Parts: sequence; C-alpha cells; structure tokens
Amino acid sequence: MAYDGRTTPGRPALVRELDGVTIRKLAVSSMDNNVYLVTATGSGASVLIDAAADWPAIEAMVRESGARVEAIVTTHRHGDHTSALPDAARALRARTYAGDPDADHLPIPVDVRLEDGDTVQVDGLSLEVALLRGHTSGSVVLTYADPHGHDHVFTGDTLFPGGVGATRNNDDQSFPQLIDDVEQRIFARHGDAAWVYPGHGDDTTLGAERPHLPQWRERGW
Repeated sequence: MAYDGRTTPGRPALVRELDGVTIRKLAVSSMDNNVYLVTATGSGASVLIDAAADWPAIEAMVRESGARVEAIVTTHRHGDHTSALPDAARALRARTYAGDPDADHLPIPVDVRLEDGDTVQVDGLSLEVALLRGHTSGSVVLTYADPHGHDHVFTGDTLFPGGVGATRNNDDQSFPQLIDDVEQRIFARHGDAAWVYPGHGDDTTLGAERPHLPQWRERGW
C-alpha cells in the first residue's frame, strides 16, 4: 500500500520506504497523537519521535520493525505527547532529547537539551533541529534531508494541514511568535516538496500550505 500519511488509532503503523531510511507512523489515543519511528535501514539505528499515550502500541511497532532505538525526541512538553515517555525510556534505554526551554517540564530528566540548529544523530541517520516558540517555548521540529529527494519535516504541534498549532490555551502561547517562527524556521528553510509529518492527524506538504500563510496571519490562528 502506498504511503499517504492518513491513519487512525488502532490501525497498524504506516510504513514509508525511502532510499536508506524507513519512516513509520503510528496514531494513538483519543487525541489522535502521531508517533514516528525513523530508521536507518543499513544499521537499524532509529529515532523515536514523541512517546505519546500508548506504550504497548509503541512497543509493538518497535518490536515488529526490528529497529534499535537509540534516541527518543519529544517535540514539546504537552502531556499527550509525553505520557508514554517514562516507559519508553526505561524499556528502550535510549537517550532522551527535547528543546531546552521545554526540557524541565517533561516527566523524566532529559539527556540532551536541544537548540535551534542542532542535529540528532544515530548510526546512519541525521535529523536537523529547529526550535520554534509560540505553541510552547521550546517546541522542536526535526528534518530528515533526503539526499535523493525532498525534505521530511516532523513538526510536532507547530504546523498542521490548514494552520499552525494552538496558541490560545495559556499565557505563554503566542500566535505572532509561532507564525513568525513557522515562516522563518520551516517555510524559509525548505522547499514546497517538503513533506510535513504533524503531531496529530494527516500529513501535508509545504507546497500545499504555503499559499495560505497570509490568510493564517489575517485570521490570527
């Protein structure tokens, strides 16, 4: 089955095969959280993105993949993206990563505190880090720059089909900050072919969303 980025909780992980990298997408929980497993096919070394909500389902995905998880990256501090993190870190014995401003709010200590421009590296795989503010103060976006194709951008809750992440839930959220960072640290850094893997729901591309940036700014969300 061709990968289309559309799945729902309770279904097996979607699998996307690239040249040298495999991406798995699993939806969990009533909030339709996405969990991603990015694997260097040559070495089996993997990065788990967002240990959200359902550790047994995540564990099954990892086991079935045969991957060796060496890094667990949390895109931001909200509980729906972190509730399975203690179990995942304990079982996988992998290094944990999060944006520096969010790191102290996670349910376990973070091994590596990320800043804009950092990279997360495992054997045969490198993910570029962008730090975005506005949804939380330290959300991170991860990019796999496919040398044989387009970029693959894991945006957490900063960018979705149809708009940016929520900015009205508490005082430390800011739509002006988030829309600025989304434009400058996602759209300005990647071309229209870049594929977007969000923290909830379906995938999109930057080309599909870029024409709507002025509309998002005007409506304020």
